[in-house]
Amino acid sequence: MNDQAFYPIGTPGQPWGAAEKADWLSRQVRRRSYADEVVSVIERLRPRFDVEEYGRLQYGGESFPLFAIRSRDWNGDRPLALVTGGVHGYETSGVHGALRFVDKHADDFAGRIDLLIAPCVSPWAYERIHRWNPDAIDPNRSFRENSPAGESAALMQLIAPARERIVMHIDLHETTDTDESEFRPALAARDGKPFEPDGVPDGFYLVDDSERPQPAFQQAVIEAVSKITHIAPADADGQIIGSPVVAPGVIRYPLAKLGLCAGMTDAPYKTTTEVYPDSPRATPEQCNAAQAAAVCAALEYVLAHR
Repeated sequence: MNDQAFYPIGTPGQPWGAAEKADWLSRQVRRRSYADEVVSVIERLRPRFDVEEYGRLQYGGESFPLFAIRSRDWNGDRPLALVTGGVHGYETSGVHGALRFVDKHADDFAGRIDLLIAPCVSPWAYERIHRWNPDAIDPNRSFRENSPAGESAALMQLIAPARERIVMHIDLHETTDTDESEFRPALAARDGKPFEPDGVPDGFYLVDDSERPQPAFQQAVIEAVSKITHIAPADADGQIIGSPVVAPGVIRYPLAKLGLCAGMTDAPYKTTTEVYPDSPRATPEQCNAAQAAAVCAALEYVLAHR
């Protein structure tokens, strides 16, 4: 099967130009409402937390406000923990897991650590259930200076004044069946490369920073999440998504080098969660709960080891 048979846009071996990107964009359909499903939840949290609009994305005739949630008792002398979700808009539990954490658990950390939560970094992609923004750019490869992605640039600007205080950053993601059926083939087509099929791991896993690994921190998160949903096993080659498994449910990437969200700070503790919502062994409720549990475990570990 050649690339063209696998993905309907572009010419195999040739990166997309403006025409192919416009073709791709014309096929994107709004499937759900950021205002109804995300902003409305944030609004209900305003009586208990400080909410700010940290940016606004303009795409065509659409405008998307970007919201961050802060601890009500914010104290600039305390360490700061950053929670991000929805960098890939289609990864639903990243968004709703972050909001669940705020609603059900953030109060438990009042007075102990400052919290900054950006629950839906990519609202246009949330509505289209997609990985990219309208320019066919992946925000989660764009956390670098002069970012080509407005989503990434806005988030980096938000954290800039407090960047040195950030001791922990947990970025909430999912790995889905559509990664293999849609998003990886689209990426290969966009970049003019052959699509190389891989597997989709069945279960939860974490991505640590290969430049500054924190194995005990990762393991604390895995242990907490394992009480809610199953942890992804290694494949026959001892890998998860092509990377060696260094501990149960843990792989490592060079986060900053790849422009990943979890690599945009120098926080000593950082991780990317990956839930598998398409598993027959997991429900949407479990996925959201697993994300919230991961945040809680990460925070408790950091507080206990500072």
